[in-house]
Amino acid sequence: MKLQELGADERPREKAIERGIESLSNAELIAILLRTGSGKQNVLELSRDLLSSGGGRLDSLASMSIEKLCESNGIGKTKAITLAAAFELGRRIMNEKNRTSTPIKSPRQAALMMMGRLRGLDHEECWVAYLNRANKVISTERLTTGSSFETVVDSQAIVRRAIETHAGAVIIFHNHPSGNVSPGQNDKNETQNLRKALSTLHISLMDHIIIGIDSFYSFADGDIEFFHTDELL
Repeated sequence: MKLQELGADERPREKAIERGIESLSNAELIAILLRTGSGKQNVLELSRDLLSSGGGRLDSLASMSIEKLCESNGIGKTKAITLAAAFELGRRIMNEKNRTSTPIKSPRQAALMMMGRLRGLDHEECWVAYLNRANKVISTERLTTGSSFETVVDSQAIVRRAIETHAGAVIIFHNHPSGNVSPGQNDKNETQNLRKALSTLHISLMDHIIIGIDSFYSFADGDIEFFHTDELL
């Protein structure tokens, strides 16, 4: 069925105008981004199929690369880039929401700051937060992108950037796509090496946080903590 043949209250744009954007389902919101369907499906049918390919979960779609999105029927590079841009904006909004001008005082506060960026990825990434002497965030930057099970912590690059930003402290973050946030021996070794490298310049390694699906591990606390349900929304 063509989208034009649906009732006005079933067409995403008309429904958004009539009832408000918050009334739209996930598939309808995706349809607005995609704009057009394929030769065999209208845009709403295409959106539903795409959402199903991610198990019905937006976070699964958001973790897909542009290349992975293009593997779905009817999704070309233009549609994939549009979706990727929307998901990236969502992550940045969450990061802005969780990042405040107040000092970082706890592992949970730090983990929440980066949860939207790292949670749900299908590969490992390492990010670094550079803090001033008052423990307020100067900047957060992606250091490396790894495979589905490994990334590399470049201590020299972190030290160099800490000097450039006049940081007094550093927090490093990386994710475990498997969801198991227990640190491996390599994680422990890299943490120790970075701590030593920073200490020579009187810069502290405040924490190394591993982020999973619903939990995180803090080297500072030496413990696994779970995100609260309202923090995952």
